[in-house]
Amino acid sequence: MKFPRPATPAGLPGEEALSWNAAAILYAESHPVSRLLDEIRRACGAFEWVTFAYLAWFGAILIVFHRNIPHAGGYFALHAAIGAGIAALAGSAARSRNPALRFVRHWYPLPLYIFFFEELEGLVHAVFPGWFDSWLIRFDYNLTGVHPSVWLAQFASPALNDFMQFAYMTYFLYLVILPAMLYAQRERRAFWTVMASTAVANYSIYVIAVLFPIESPYYSLAALETQKLAGGYCTAVINLIERFGRVHGAAFPSAHVAGSMVAMLASWRYRRWLFWVCLPFFACMCVATVYGRYHYVADVLAGLAVGALGFAAGSFLMQRTGAQPPP
Repeated sequence: MKFPRPATPAGLPGEEALSWNAAAILYAESHPVSRLLDEIRRACGAFEWVTFAYLAWFGAILIVFHRNIPHAGGYFALHAAIGAGIAALAGSAARSRNPALRFVRHWYPLPLYIFFFEELEGLVHAVFPGWFDSWLIRFDYNLTGVHPSVWLAQFASPALNDFMQFAYMTYFLYLVILPAMLYAQRERRAFWTVMASTAVANYSIYVIAVLFPIESPYYSLAALETQKLAGGYCTAVINLIERFGRVHGAAFPSAHVAGSMVAMLASWRYRRWLFWVCLPFFACMCVATVYGRYHYVADVLAGLAVGALGFAAGSFLMQRTGAQPPP
């Protein structure tokens, strides 16, 4: 909150005016609400400010394009509640020594990513009513000479299908393994660098998904597919997840690839040995996104770029003054 600079009293040229900081302190002490807001502001780190920026952007989309969004008012109220909840959590955790509250303070970003992705199901056509898949289908065909997801089906077998689905699911491990190591070792700045970078990458994807709606080869090339990808346990698990959590849209860029790219780059910086362990699985996951008909090759390439930019942006934000990680 900005405070008006105190004016020097007229007729008292020998007396010093109150400094800016002194005026702010006096004002805050006499106004409890202002003091509370200042505490919350200081408790919020880079991740919170990136999230608030995303919520503000989406709020503007909801206001401008509300006629295209069923229940736009409900989304707006929900996002406002999420923003208020984040602020309250950050402020409460900063004043508390409760370990459970501090644990939630550090790990709430993970379900938040998933929630924001899932809600895109009803928001991908906020701006444009149709799909732009034809652009990516053409890109893939010009790049490879085939429709990659259709071409890969010739190699399908239950064993390969199951392995590819396993590789696809390793994405969720990338989101947790390195942050868990950093958290356990109390490397808070590194931990929040990973979280802020993942937020930048994921929120960038969600913004692109609204401005450039893509439905994926699973839908757009269904007429060309000749067989289902039947498999074993891993296939059954991913089918269960997709049954309740599949989002029709938000395929470009690949959130799986972008989030995993952040984890890989962070592993290279903070745990080099983990990078080498995960690299083969990461490569398989990139192939699995196309093999499983979730993404175009263009989605994968864009995901790599967004993940790299997200890590660079998150690292930059964590180096700025005032971006100290929460305790």
